[in-house]
Amino acid sequence: MNQLEKIFQENKDDGYFSLYAAYLSELLSAIAPKSVSDVADCFLEAREGGATIFFVGNGGSAATASHFAQDLTEVGRKASVKSFKTLSLTDNVAFLTAVGNDYGYDKIFSIQMAELFQPGDVLVAISASGNSPNVVEAAKYAKELKGKTVGLVGFDGGALSGLCDYVIHAKSNRGEYGPVEDVHMILDHMITSYLILKLSSAKEK
Repeated sequence: MNQLEKIFQENKDDGYFSLYAAYLSELLSAIAPKSVSDVADCFLEAREGGATIFFVGNGGSAATASHFAQDLTEVGRKASVKSFKTLSLTDNVAFLTAVGNDYGYDKIFSIQMAELFQPGDVLVAISASGNSPNVVEAAKYAKELKGKTVGLVGFDGGALSGLCDYVIHAKSNRGEYGPVEDVHMILDHMITSYLILKLSSAKEK
């Protein structure tokens, strides 16, 4: 029985919602703050060096990839400074389906990266399990191309936790996709709001 099933068994009415929120808070509180600040610093280094930050993920994590890429690009406009260069590799449906059909679903990100990813670029690999084959392959390929890798993972961390240069781990029970995806979305807003404030503050000095 995972944590959500336990919560539901104990509170089948409106108490479920408050306990879900409490569990989400527990997952967030368990994340090491330095792991988050390290990722923010990685993004800042990419910005200063003119590098591109790529995002990949499947399903709900694909939605987070798109959202995170958009929010990070907006940081520059909101802080009135040079922006971040970002690209979500989850968004070109025609390309994804063509590659998936012709070469296999595990290649949908790495084949895009072959033409776009440059040394010094950053790949943000988002996967609740940390084991999604196409995301893991993308992370391996980014390292081959001398890029930096960031893993946003859940459950036990999976392969990405030992592969990526920077890891933010929402340590949850296996199969609890919802809470992990919630945490990853909050991390998007946490990091991008911090970057807006940091860059705005530096500009005022």
